[in-house]
Amino acid sequence: MSAREEVLAAVGSALGPDPHGASEVPRGYRAAGLVPAGSPELVELFCERVADYKAEVHRVSGTDELPAALAAVCAARGSSRILRAPAADWDIDGAEVRPDSPHVSPQDLDAVDAALTGCALAIAETGTIVLDGGALSGRRALTLVPDHHVCVVRADQIVASVPEAIAALDAGRPITFVSGPSATSDIELDRVEGVHGPRVLDVVVVGS
Repeated sequence: MSAREEVLAAVGSALGPDPHGASEVPRGYRAAGLVPAGSPELVELFCERVADYKAEVHRVSGTDELPAALAAVCAARGSSRILRAPAADWDIDGAEVRPDSPHVSPQDLDAVDAALTGCALAIAETGTIVLDGGALSGRRALTLVPDHHVCVVRADQIVASVPEAIAALDAGRPITFVSGPSATSDIELDRVEGVHGPRVLDVVVVGS
């Protein structure tokens, strides 16, 4: 018996004597919006999934704790020259923080230690940060060139699933999905970080 005949025989056996009488496939799909954005269970799941991607997660209960948390994150990484997205105007003691603009060249982006941004949304199920090129997310180059990306995520920005995120996003904006630091295993299955973007990702989650 040839390989083709073996495969067809296995398919025929699985279908049985009446292939058209196969049982119905359950279609009870989970509906979107069952868990509100920012719910504690979504925040916990998001933090767990982000950590799975070898990113560092830092939790603060409110915005009053954010400056100290950002300062600690940057100090731990040795990041003292920071370029931020236009609306990511958080203070970081002990660091030089400048706003990004389209006039900043790739060479200047490469000279800074870290990029500081917020995000458009975050997805609990996949541990994904969504950037949309807006004032909080910054332009794509800002989160592509520097080796260290510090991203602030508010708890109320965390939705349950990818479909919910897609429904909430503006399709006319340049959307980027970030799941952990940039990495690839294309070469001999060895993980190499920093190939397509930052080697290090720190996510600061604000609120519970």
